[in-house]
Amino acid sequence: MLDQFDRPLRNLRLSVTDRCNLRCQYCMPEMEYAWLPREDMLHFEEISRLVDVFMSLGVNHIRLTGGEPLLRRDLSTLVDMIASKEGLADLALTSNGILLADQVDELKAAGLRRITVSLDTLRPDRFVALARFNELERVLRGIRAASRAFGQLKIDAVVIRGVNDDELTDLIEFGRTVNAEVRFIEYMDVGGATHWSAEAVVSRKEMLERLGTHYGPIEPVGERTSAPADRYRLPDGTVFGIISSTTEPFCRSCDRSRLTADGMWYLCLYATRGIDLRAALRGGANVDELKAIIASGWR
Repeated sequence: MLDQFDRPLRNLRLSVTDRCNLRCQYCMPEMEYAWLPREDMLHFEEISRLVDVFMSLGVNHIRLTGGEPLLRRDLSTLVDMIASKEGLADLALTSNGILLADQVDELKAAGLRRITVSLDTLRPDRFVALARFNELERVLRGIRAASRAFGQLKIDAVVIRGVNDDELTDLIEFGRTVNAEVRFIEYMDVGGATHWSAEAVVSRKEMLERLGTHYGPIEPVGERTSAPADRYRLPDGTVFGIISSTTEPFCRSCDRSRLTADGMWYLCLYATRGIDLRAALRGGANVDELKAIIASGWR
């Protein structure tokens, strides 16, 4: 099923909670939030039913997100429910890593296939300044546990000028030690209280110039995918990625949509309106009716 730009409904971001145990300055820096009431959160059975509908329309790549997804109790139960579905090509999870060391083996056994951990700095003082909590050591333990359990992982780092943009090579070198592909993300304006400014953006071009000065000639990895990261190879073969969503938007090829923890379906991170699938589900909509709602929204 294609939309008006011939993009297939294929990748679903599935938020399992709005809660987070960090307050990263580029994401949600305020200390006080009105969290979703528990009764508004989709139950695992409801999530599984909606996943079935999405998969019947072409979705075969699912990524579990939050907030911080590992704050959702018994998450491995949901992983097992989704991983067993026929036709699923990939089931991944993005985490801040704080709770990962204690859960990674259970998640792997339940059927999780890939993990991405957010890590913006290797310096404890900067971590506290960025995330408001002194949790760097737990994050690093989680990354090492994920590397042990899965053999490899990805690390996402948001690059902010004057904050952590001098750690590009440090993060790549750390990634080597844990068999992680590092992906640098241009600082994005996600609204709210983040105080984003264009001056704080370090562009893909500038990142490549800096890394090229340090490592030597960098080559693009030739591949055609809908993934948001452009991948590059250092002279020694190390691969890293850059998500240049600010200076080189990838909207035309983006096939990712997002289902929130309370059942709102958004077609874009910047969308101001969503489609309330929880209301339809709890209102008694059958499979065909749910399919019609989703198909109409995507088209």
